[in-house]
Amino acid sequence: MLPNPRYEQVLAVILESTEDAIIGVALDGSIEMWSQGAELLYGYTAAEVTGHLLASLLPIYEAPKLQVVLAAAREGKIIDHDTVERLHKIGSKVSVAVRWTAMRDERGAVTGILEIGRATRQKTEDTPSETQLRLLVEQMPVLLWTTDQYLRITSNWGSGLQHSEIHAGDLVGRSVSEYLRCPDMSTTAMAHHYSALRGESVQFEYKRRDRVLDIHLEPLRSTSGEIIGCVGVGLDITQRKKTEEQIRYQATHDALTGLANYREFMDTLERELRRAERSHHSFTVLLLDVDDLKQLNDRLGHLAGNRALKRLAKVMKEQCRGTDLAARYGGDEFAVVLIDSDESLAQHVAQRIEACVREDEEEPRISVSIGMAVYPADGRTSQDLLETADQQLYGKKKIGRRRNVTVG
Repeated sequence: MLPNPRYEQVLAVILESTEDAIIGVALDGSIEMWSQGAELLYGYTAAEVTGHLLASLLPIYEAPKLQVVLAAAREGKIIDHDTVERLHKIGSKVSVAVRWTAMRDERGAVTGILEIGRATRQKTEDTPSETQLRLLVEQMPVLLWTTDQYLRITSNWGSGLQHSEIHAGDLVGRSVSEYLRCPDMSTTAMAHHYSALRGESVQFEYKRRDRVLDIHLEPLRSTSGEIIGCVGVGLDITQRKKTEEQIRYQATHDALTGLANYREFMDTLERELRRAERSHHSFTVLLLDVDDLKQLNDRLGHLAGNRALKRLAKVMKEQCRGTDLAARYGGDEFAVVLIDSDESLAQHVAQRIEACVREDEEEPRISVSIGMAVYPADGRTSQDLLETADQQLYGKKKIGRRRNVTVG
């Protein structure tokens, strides 16, 4: 704007006029000026709206039209006039005949638009069909939002997230990164919004705080087909994800011990074989067997045998690293994949497990035999590794039986 005292005086007189609603809007859509006529027409004071987006005063269907006007202004073009709808402070709609002129700096460059509006009819309540549509949109179990080309939210609707207090219009003026809590503009969620601005349709899952959203993005287009922002729909799928995780856990874990089951163990072993072959590193496999479990079951019952299995599983969880996989291999047999390990580390883990089981004073007392195989020294396939560990395991069990016979 021209820093001219006379100009400022003229502008002040115009803004004090109550005949027309005059709004100065920057190219990013934020309100810079607000006349007394605008206050009378829309119910807001200048202090309440200055710095906020003009989109916050628009019904959702008017947002694309405003984006077209702003996009044209950024290119130095001004759309002369139109009849639009605005929202009064009390929530009712106002039909307004507006005309737009350019605001320019001292070099003549467009810095914003001046919207001059006058009501074409008295404020009216929604028609029954409009009320029904508004209530439907507001209560949809999703969060809907539109953005401008700068990814600032221009409208939001829907009942939003569970346990959330986000209502229609609450997000207007905030950036997408602020709402989704993406401090880095290069994060996946922001990259997907930029893809929508390029005309792509995108779907992805995003975790916001303790909720998981299934987000669909589409480009927001003007009536001429020009992309002026994004349209986003976020569905809260937190409970569905929890259910899927529970189903997956039940499918991959042993119900009695909580360890991985045979299928998960074999899948992990095959993945580790492929990784080790690519990276040329070693890993180890342990096979464990509870000694004389059949006799324990015959003597004390299967409940006592199950408690013995759970005690061994507890020791295995405590002695394995977070990167390792402990599994119930079948019946009284257990297995461990020790990631990025060698023979020395595997022997150390096996000795710790044997010692913890031996020192456990809970009745009935149990013992465990452990066999080991090292990749690639003992084999390059899962079958070779398991056979080597199994042979070593039963070799130790035979030695244990002989010792018991000798002692007896």
